[in-house]
Amino acid sequence: MKRVQLAAVGWAGAGVALVLLIGLLAVEWWMTPLPASGWAAAAAYLLVSNVLLVRGLQRRRTERFGPANIVTSMRSTLVGLITGLVVASFSGAAPVPLLVGLVIPALALDAVDGWVARRTGSTSELGARFDMEVDAFLLLVLSVYVAPLLGVWVLAIGVLRYAFVVAGWLLPWMRATLPYRYWRKVVTAYAGVALAVACTGVLPALSTVLVAGALVLLGESFGRDVVWLVRERVQERSTVPLGR
Repeated sequence: MKRVQLAAVGWAGAGVALVLLIGLLAVEWWMTPLPASGWAAAAAYLLVSNVLLVRGLQRRRTERFGPANIVTSMRSTLVGLITGLVVASFSGAAPVPLLVGLVIPALALDAVDGWVARRTGSTSELGARFDMEVDAFLLLVLSVYVAPLLGVWVLAIGVLRYAFVVAGWLLPWMRATLPYRYWRKVVTAYAGVALAVACTGVLPALSTVLVAGALVLLGESFGRDVVWLVRERVQERSTVPLGR
């Protein structure tokens, strides 16, 4: 019974995202029809992200989806639409105004969900993780779109987070809980804005500088986390009794 209730909570949140996705896709289809590949990419993103969200709710036995997670679901829905547009751009020109028009609120809502969580007392580990993964995928999708414009090196912006995850699979000590740093949010927000500017295709020289700066800042942020994890690993090993 408990598992059924948890699943219902999770799918209720997923349902909100689904309704938003259908509505926004209808508007998008009216403005510029997506090819089948775009529809498939948007639907696949929504399906996978919400299945993972439900699993997270079940593991943490969370009975309340929370208003902040609803805001993040709205942002995740926008990321699904952006994903569809980027995939559609592989077979034809994507409508840049529509793409940028979706990216801007997706970035703006990143500041809203945290504020809502604090105001409503609904902050949670799951909500923070949900927010972070939406951020990471948005950067990945935007870097894929911008790479043909500025160069393949831009993909490093989107890949860094997932390289860090893979490293954690290979080295369990890298999965330790990191201390909170607001700087991570600042760097992520800047990277999103820089990629959004680059998506417009206007002033490529300026876009190159902005995006290169985002890569440097992300490298510094991830590098600092790796250094912290290494130090914690060394300290942990140094405190283990010799007889063990």
